[in-house]
Amino acid sequence: MITSYEEACREWNGKPYHSLDFELKKRFGQKTYKIALETGCSCPNRDGTLGTRGCIFCSQGGSGEFAIPPDTSVTEQISRGISFVSKNKAVGSSYIAYFQSYTNTYAPVSRLEPVFMEAIQDPRICGLSIATRPDCLPPDILDLIYRLNQIKPVWIELGLQTIHEKTASFIRRGYSLPVFTKAVLELKQRSIPVIVHVILGLPGETKAEILQTIQFLSHMPIHGIKLQLLHVLKHTDLEALYQTFPILSREDYIGLLINCLELLPAHVTIHRLTGDPPRSLLLAPAYSTDKRGILNQLHKTMKELGSYQGKRYQDKEDFYDS
Repeated sequence: MITSYEEACREWNGKPYHSLDFELKKRFGQKTYKIALETGCSCPNRDGTLGTRGCIFCSQGGSGEFAIPPDTSVTEQISRGISFVSKNKAVGSSYIAYFQSYTNTYAPVSRLEPVFMEAIQDPRICGLSIATRPDCLPPDILDLIYRLNQIKPVWIELGLQTIHEKTASFIRRGYSLPVFTKAVLELKQRSIPVIVHVILGLPGETKAEILQTIQFLSHMPIHGIKLQLLHVLKHTDLEALYQTFPILSREDYIGLLINCLELLPAHVTIHRLTGDPPRSLLLAPAYSTDKRGILNQLHKTMKELGSYQGKRYQDKEDFYDS
């Protein structure tokens, strides 16, 4: 058990939390980047099944603002994605195929299987990351994911955002918390890792309510989490509302991140701590474009406080089997 800031940094290669970079290097032996791909799927919150405008924070471009347009084969998308990443970064020889935009299990198996198989059979790809909704994981899709996971590692990313039904209704999430819990447990039964998206700073949520979401997730069988600062983007329904509620200040956000990390157990991989808002669409908060500065400030503050992931995690009987 980790008991100090210094011990945490030794455990996680210089950081006081279990970062995705650390986890990928440990698993694949090298720096591994995610390549954003498209399945061409829509979303029940956009096609009229549940709604037509998506969640209030979603832009017309969906969640994958940096994804490659779905007008080419998956193999070509991978090649273009690798070329884009390698222009500015020293890359290795393996990549994660990240199906990011919209709901990537919202289609029949007959359509999805060829897309996912093309990606997973590419020798440059070491694993798949599939973003979806917990209400779009019927048994045949779960079985497909299980089969894919026998070939190469697969993880599922679920957009929970909050456990509070009043907030979920306000942001038009479109499903209840028991739907999420059921999906996580069904994925666990098939040994499929789950990454959960949480948005910090949603309208109307108090700090206590945000931390209740984190405490809930700390006792669920999840393998990773994305802590996302709320971004207000142009061309979203949130644009018309954001001046009616407070936006987290930089200092408050850093403090909130530290609270969240301290509540999360050490086995949970931290996939995101800030976000990458498109500058051309960003309305607020302006500081969110300073990703490196935020992380540097976070690390500095955690060192000063002697803070580390899991510091306030209270183990109890829960769903997680270590």
